[in-house]
Amino acid sequence: MTVWQKAIIIYFLAISLFSVIFTIYDKRASVKRPDRRVPEAKLILLSLLGGSLAMYITMQSIRHKTKHIKFMLGIPLIMILQIAAVYLVFCLTL
Repeated sequence: MTVWQKAIIIYFLAISLFSVIFTIYDKRASVKRPDRRVPEAKLILLSLLGGSLAMYITMQSIRHKTKHIKFMLGIPLIMILQIAAVYLVFCLTL
């Protein structure tokens, strides 16, 4: 495994952790502190930056944003594109 591949894995683990934290925080804020919610645009941005898989699993697990079409269709679409991109990066560097 190359240094770049390791860096990509570490990046995806870090952004996934942030995505999970922000999603859980937003779920809790929706009940206790509606004035402290995470903007939907920020959640979508975290997904675009690489946290789509972790965010989708978290959203399904805690039942957060599951009735919002842009999250239930958009995040899986982003996830598919990211998986394809990572696959290409790893295959092209072999």
